[in-house]
Amino acid sequence: MVRDVAQLTIQIPDELAQRLEPLQSRLPELLWLLLDIDGEQNKKQLKLNTQTVEIPEVYQEVLDFLIKRPTPEEIITFKVSARAQIHLQELLEKNRAGSLSQMELAQLDVYEQLEHLMILLKARAMEK
Repeated sequence: MVRDVAQLTIQIPDELAQRLEPLQSRLPELLWLLLDIDGEQNKKQLKLNTQTVEIPEVYQEVLDFLIKRPTPEEIITFKVSARAQIHLQELLEKNRAGSLSQMELAQLDVYEQLEHLMILLKARAMEK
């Protein structure tokens, strides 16, 4: 089924725009899911294809780690790759210098969200 495509312009706060930037290619899919128009037909149409969706590399690292069902000990010792750590350091330096682009700011936001998630996971793993 071919759908007509319309362009929609909305005004949103800058902070929200920055957080949505990494998800830009998935916004139509996410809106469909939010509205749940056409129910099951759209769910079939909107299956996530991780090969075509732009997922930040560090996010993919964490997903790949979690999909392996790590033990609490593995969770406690988990660290992202050296490459991801170097990229984070570059983003932090640019942030201190006040020279981050919008895309880099969105990337830094992804790192912050993942760091928060991993801190919570490690705390829970330590309880086990």
